[in-house]
Amino acid sequence: MAYAKGHELRRPVEPLRALGAMRQLIADKEDTAQVFRIVKALSGNSYYRNFNRFMKSSDGRRIASDRADLLETLCDRKRLATCAPGTLGRAYLDFVYGEGLTAEGLAEASEAGGLEDFGDPDVSLYRRRLRDSHDLFHVVTGYGRDALGELCVLSFGNAQFYNHGIAFIVGVGIPKMKLEAAQLPVARAAFEAWRRGRAAADLTTFYWEENLDRPLEDVRRELRLRPPETYQRVRALSEQLERDYQAVRQA
Repeated sequence: MAYAKGHELRRPVEPLRALGAMRQLIADKEDTAQVFRIVKALSGNSYYRNFNRFMKSSDGRRIASDRADLLETLCDRKRLATCAPGTLGRAYLDFVYGEGLTAEGLAEASEAGGLEDFGDPDVSLYRRRLRDSHDLFHVVTGYGRDALGELCVLSFGNAQFYNHGIAFIVGVGIPKMKLEAAQLPVARAAFEAWRRGRAAADLTTFYWEENLDRPLEDVRRELRLRPPETYQRVRALSEQLERDYQAVRQA
């Protein structure tokens, strides 16, 4: 089936804007809005290409036809609480509550970072779905919210839907993190995450809403996700370093 629209996703590359946002992100890695600004500044035609790939897939077309609202689903805590322990939905609920996160918070950060409204409803659905699935990526890939886990999720995602902005963040993040935490295998973990992303099924076309009640391990098998071995070996240390960082930041 021929499909080519979403031209409003084509963007000029703005390296100076990206550099300014990167400086602010380096100064405060919790400033999530800067991530969205960097990605927007360097996205070029990547979202356009990935959107058309999404719409050429049968799953993507079905999601668009159903007008599936992932954010609404993830904000429905009563619905998520009905999911049995060990399921995708319960694992997501435990993850966001355990990390003090909300689906709404990510949406607010994206708006602060300049996520646009698009005239084409399919384009709007695709862009918001990509944003809203970020913490679901964390859950199914097994990467935590520590700095190394975030870097690995970005590297994984970039293997699935390449974006110059994400590549820039990962490229800057690896040497910076190696300087700050030399005891962590940062480059090895990030490269493993990229290889996992290449080997996995396409998570951007996965119908998350229909799979909330399935066992998480079944979902991982369907998505061809093997364990993140390098990250798992150092996760406890990485999370302790993250706690130390947060303690200093809040002092």
